[in-house]
Amino acid sequence: MKNLFSRFLKDESGATAIEYGLIAAGIAVAIITAVNTLGTSLNTTFTKVEQDLKK
Repeated sequence: MKNLFSRFLKDESGATAIEYGLIAAGIAVAIITAVNTLGTSLNTTFTKVEQDLKK
């Protein structure tokens, strides 16, 4: 039992999975921020084009 507990403490595969999860979450936040910013910019541009076409 002591040997099993010792092996469990030395096993780092779970930590690696958590690290990959954190990296994926960081990338997702960056993508969401970029898309949100781009969407706002595009909305402004299309609104200006629409107003110019109505003149």
